[in-house]
Amino acid sequence: MTYRTSLEPKRAAEKIEAVFDFSTQVAVGETVDSATTVSTLYSGTDAAPGDVVSGATSISGGQVTQLLIGGVAGNVYLITCTAVTDAPETLIRTAYLVVI
Repeated sequence: MTYRTSLEPKRAAEKIEAVFDFSTQVAVGETVDSATTVSTLYSGTDAAPGDVVSGATSISGGQVTQLLIGGVAGNVYLITCTAVTDAPETLIRTAYLVVI
């Protein structure tokens, strides 16, 4: 099952930290070992939609934080965060990012 995270719209020049909360999906004592975040274009035009994701993820407990930058005004990006736990389980959260 994929869960959705809500993100506020951002301006193209802004940098925001998106938090993907997996804490309700992990069992007691289970931890997130690694995570990756990718950006694809949901609507609009952008030759490099992956450039919205900047740097590595940061993991704290069941939360994964990812810096999002840039983007093209008027576009909607689909941000997908995939976390792997020590169980090992693969968990996925998605979010739509509107750039204004």
